[in-house]
Amino acid sequence: MNQKHLLRFIKSKMKHSPNDVVIFRDGAYLTLEQVFQSLNLTAYDLSIDTLDMHAHTDAFHRFDKFNLKYNPLGESRLREIFLKTDNLIEGRYLAELTRQVMIDLEQSKYQNCEWRISIYGRSADEWDKLARWVINNKLYSHNVRWLIQVPRLYDVYKANGSIDTFEDIVVNVFRPLFEVTKDPTSHPELHVFLQRVIGFDTVDDESKVERRIYKKYPYPRLWNTQQSPPYSYWIYYMFSNIASLNHWRQLRGFNTFVFRPHCGEAGDTDHLTSAFLCSHSISHGILLRKVPALQYLFYLKQIGIAMSPLSNNALFLTYERNPLPDFFKTGLNVSLSTDDPLQFHFTKEPLLEEYSVAAHIYKLTQSSLAELARNSVIQSGFEMEIKRHWLGHQWYLSGSSGNDIHKTNVPDIRLAFRHQTLLAELDMIGGRH
Repeated sequence: MNQKHLLRFIKSKMKHSPNDVVIFRDGAYLTLEQVFQSLNLTAYDLSIDTLDMHAHTDAFHRFDKFNLKYNPLGESRLREIFLKTDNLIEGRYLAELTRQVMIDLEQSKYQNCEWRISIYGRSADEWDKLARWVINNKLYSHNVRWLIQVPRLYDVYKANGSIDTFEDIVVNVFRPLFEVTKDPTSHPELHVFLQRVIGFDTVDDESKVERRIYKKYPYPRLWNTQQSPPYSYWIYYMFSNIASLNHWRQLRGFNTFVFRPHCGEAGDTDHLTSAFLCSHSISHGILLRKVPALQYLFYLKQIGIAMSPLSNNALFLTYERNPLPDFFKTGLNVSLSTDDPLQFHFTKEPLLEEYSVAAHIYKLTQSSLAELARNSVIQSGFEMEIKRHWLGHQWYLSGSSGNDIHKTNVPDIRLAFRHQTLLAELDMIGGRH
C-alpha cells in the first residue's frame, strides 16, 4: 500500500462514513467526522503533502523520526483508527485496506507477498485477537502469507507496567502457539490463521547502544531491569522457542516456521553473528560489508539476505554505497525485497520500483534480475507446490540440476558456475585440496 491508496481510502471514509464511531479519547466516543473536526481538517484539505508519511532526508540515521512517519498527518489517533488491528472498530478499516491491496495483488498475477504483522508480547490474548481479525475479515489470498513481527520493546513495556520480566514477553508470544499445537480446539481461529503464517521476524532500532550490565546474562524470569536485553539475547530466545515449537508441530503434522530477523541494518556487527547462528535468513544485512569473515560464512552457508536498497537509502546507507551488487557478484544468496512501501515507495508496484531502480543504477542484466527473482522465491516461506510452479519441479537441487530455464530465465551455466565455486570453497575449508 502506498500513500495515494491510503489517502483515497481516508477521503472515501470521510465522505461515506463520517458518523462511524472510531475512537475513545478523553472520556468520550468520537465519530470520524469529529476526529477530523478536532484537527481542523476537511477531506478537501487532505493531500499527499499533508499526509506526510514519506521518509525524507530528515529520517536519515533517525529511527525515531522514521517511526513517527507511521502517523498520518503526524497524529497518532489516525494511526490507531486506520492502521491498527486492535482498536475500537476492531481493525475494520485496516481490514478493508488490506483486502483492497490483496485484490490488486491477485489481479497482477505475478507477485506474491509475505506481509509482516505485529505480535508485541504485552498480553496473552494478542494471538487470539489477531487471528479473529484475519478470520472474521476473510483476509486470505493465494498471493499472501504472513510473517509475525515481534518488536524488541521490552523497556517500553516495562516502563508502562505491561510486563514484569522478560519471561512475560516470551510466554505471551509463545505459550498460545504451544497450546494450539497441543490442542487446535483451544484456539480454533489461531489454528486456522497459523496455516498462512510462514515465520517470525524481530525488529527495532539496531543503532541503539547496548550496554552490558551483566557479566553473565540471567534467565528471562530474572531479567527485570528497566534496560532492554541485547540483540543476541532476543535472538536466542526467539530461536530456541521457534525450534522447540517447530519440532512439536512437525511431529503433529502441522506447518512449521522460519526465523528471519531484521539484522545488520545498523548498530553492532555482532548482531550478524547472532543471526548467523540462529536464523534461517535475514533482512537487510548491509553491515556485512564491514566484516569480510562473517560475509564469507554467510556465503558458505548460503544464508538468505533479503535486501531493500531504497529503504536503506532513506535510513542508513545511500543507494550508490549499498553492497547489494558486490554481494551478488560474490555469490551470496541475496534477493530484492520491499520494506515499508508506505514510506519508501511511490507507486502501487513497490517491488517493481526496487527492481527497476537496481537495474538502472547497478546496470544489472536481465539474467541477473532473473537470478535475484529466483533467489527471492527460494528464500520465501511459500509452500513447495507454489515454488515448483514458479521455479520447476526440482528447484531444491543445487546448481543447474535444480534449474528449469523455461521458468526461471536464469542460464544453466551461471548456476553451474555458482555451485562449482561454492563446492571448491567448501573443499578448501575442509582440507580436501
